Amino acid sequence: MSPLEYVLVLSYLTATVRLTTPIGLAAMGGVLSERSGVFNIALEGMMLFGALTGVLGSHYWGSPWAGTAAAAGVGAVLGLLLAYLSVTLGANQIVSGVALNLFAFGCTTFLARVLLRPAGIEQVPAFQPLVVPYLADLPLIGPVLFRQTPLVYAALVLAPALTLFLFRTPWGLGLRAVGEHPRAADTAGLKVAQMRYGAVVASGMLAGTAGAFLSLGHLNLFTENMSAGRGFIALAAVIFGKWHPLGALGAALLFGAADAFQLLIQTYNLGVPYQVPVMLPYLLALLALTGLVGRMAPPAAAGTPYRAEE
Repeated sequence: MSPLEYVLVLSYLTATVRLTTPIGLAAMGGVLSERSGVFNIALEGMMLFGALTGVLGSHYWGSPWAGTAAAAGVGAVLGLLLAYLSVTLGANQIVSGVALNLFAFGCTTFLARVLLRPAGIEQVPAFQPLVVPYLADLPLIGPVLFRQTPLVYAALVLAPALTLFLFRTPWGLGLRAVGEHPRAADTAGLKVAQMRYGAVVASGMLAGTAGAFLSLGHLNLFTENMSAGRGFIALAAVIFGKWHPLGALGAALLFGAADAFQLLIQTYNLGVPYQVPVMLPYLLALLALTGLVGRMAPPAAAGTPYRAEE
């Protein structure tokens, strides 16, 4: 491999890992929520709010960690709202999620114009790459995996941690039982509503953190609609990954690779409109879902409100 080819491959793989992270974080949040029986269609809106709040928190508190904490907090509040609509009121989960997304599109645009532009907030303190000693010196894989920002490492660690939680702990088994057969879980003494609330709030926190990665780990600014459909791609990753944290991260890696590829294509003057390669990850998500329709079964009680007295 020539030095130029090595640089190109290194750049592509590094971008793939970086672009996988927000999709993976949001997808793992989607897995948690849907495993409990609640569809979280609002991942896109939660990411948008997380991206905006991350910038504001980092600007006013002078730390990307503070911005990320604020983004996770906003995601938790939105998750709480979605849980109230879906679990307590028994509202249609798809409609509730779409409503939250529309609210996020409008509200973040308004707040960005009111809060960011008048105050001149553009560049804010952002995450810097954290070099892992020794491992970062490995050829190719070292720069790709071990010279990333802390949230990338967090996403890589979170996937196996969530897998252990869901499949090896009593709480995780209870959460899955709530999503598969809530009446049986209720009869066994599990608090269905509380567990669904916890899962949806955690899902919102992860989606908010994914948004913070966009504004503090990928760029160091907020732009209107900067999530650009990644929340919806995360929903596709949940299905493509069969509602498993490792599967969701693997699917996110596939979409991240497609996203990095379209960026690579744009560096070459191929004479095609830039919108064509930009479509690639969305087209891939559409094709993946089209091929899986009817073959993937979500948790049995997903999307179904539960009433203990029924």
